[in-house]
Amino acid sequence: MVLYGYDASVFNALQISKHWIAYFNTPGPNIIGAINTAYTVGAVVAGFFMGGPLADWAGRRVGMAAGAVLVIIATFMQTFAPRGNIGAFIAGRVFIGMGQGLALTAGSIYIGELAPPEIRGKIMSFWQMFYSVGSFIAYWVSFATAKHSERLGEWDWKMVVIFQLLVPILILSQVFFIPESPRWYVQKGRNYEKARRSLRRVRDTEEAVEEEITTIREAIEFEAEAISSGYSALWKDKSVRKRMYIAMIVNGGQQITGQGTLNSYSSIIYKKVFSSSDTIALINALNATFGIIFTLNATWTADRFGRKFLFIVGGIGMGICMIIAATVETQTPSPGGAKSQPVGIAIVFIMFLFAFFYKPSWGATVWIFTAEIFSMNIRAQAVGMCSQTQNVVNSIVQQFFPIFLKNEGFYAFYMFAGINILLAAFVWFFVPETKRVSLEEMDAVFGGANHVVEGAAIEAKDPARQQSVVVDPQEKTISERKD
Repeated sequence: MVLYGYDASVFNALQISKHWIAYFNTPGPNIIGAINTAYTVGAVVAGFFMGGPLADWAGRRVGMAAGAVLVIIATFMQTFAPRGNIGAFIAGRVFIGMGQGLALTAGSIYIGELAPPEIRGKIMSFWQMFYSVGSFIAYWVSFATAKHSERLGEWDWKMVVIFQLLVPILILSQVFFIPESPRWYVQKGRNYEKARRSLRRVRDTEEAVEEEITTIREAIEFEAEAISSGYSALWKDKSVRKRMYIAMIVNGGQQITGQGTLNSYSSIIYKKVFSSSDTIALINALNATFGIIFTLNATWTADRFGRKFLFIVGGIGMGICMIIAATVETQTPSPGGAKSQPVGIAIVFIMFLFAFFYKPSWGATVWIFTAEIFSMNIRAQAVGMCSQTQNVVNSIVQQFFPIFLKNEGFYAFYMFAGINILLAAFVWFFVPETKRVSLEEMDAVFGGANHVVEGAAIEAKDPARQQSVVVDPQEKTISERKD
């Protein structure tokens, strides 16, 4: 997630560099929008059509590693793009997006599948927090280079870009030393021995390992016999279709809260308030710093108050912040083309308050919810498609927002205020609570069959299935679960 946070923030950080602007011949609003769109299009293509199949075929770890490799290639493409060749830079952004699409699909599934249900929300909240860590690194590197811009020359932006190498190299150095998802081992080849080895590294007792293996086995037996072992369940199963619709709206909603736009265009937005590039770089860096702290609120609220509560409170809070920010900016004078210092400080404070509501709710909780609601047979593909709805919506918003902001200024923020209130209403009426529900029993929450119960019933009719579970002759046969 640090990979995602840095990659998503780096272009916003570049836009305050006069050397980057000169290097690529002062790109206009349409080109700026196209650069952001290229990133999201790459992510959509990889997330929709490649991330799920790769994670299912080769494993969650390979999916994360493949994404890291693409980011490394793309970083060199961007850093050493020929002067004036904006096409080469855009191509690099496409590959960055593709790497993100592969890595995020596999990563979110991986964490969801290894986390115990009672603390899954807490663990997944760190997923979003480390997005803020990525932004933190990007913006503080940008601030440091902005302070020494004259001495660095064009390397004031190239250093920001080339720092993208740090995280994918770290991922590649450790990803094959962590345990593979036990659910993938069972789903891929009924390899219960390797599944047990993975679980033993992340569970306290042998009893907990055996109970979870039994739960996984029963769910997969039901999915293979009664539903489908392929992706056809995405449209055949009414319960899955319902989850797809809800998850796509929630993920798309994340990007039209206003946060996605702020992350990509805050430098442009703050230019309407402040005249100093150093000040804007500092604000971006501080915003990323506070983002880490704000996201930590999800670690103690997600499993205590639930996903639905966070969505609703976050949506209402963000809507109010957007109304206040738009009103303050549009109803105060701008002597000399910039706001007075008290007005500027007030607007920055409201934007930070917006992040306070966003980070633990529509930031962290969207990922928690998406990674936990799908059954094993279609989880990788469904999570990939739903999470990349963020980028489908983002690509649309990012393309028109620079022009919208240029023409309408902060009046554009009233649109985000209305959207946030509508999102809170949607969750109130259509989104069920999912806290502390095991992955294998999630279908029942959305009106489907309980895969564990149904799988146990299938095994009860055919005891030979239970015996086939043991791969290693020295392994003990799993004892039947007690009611």
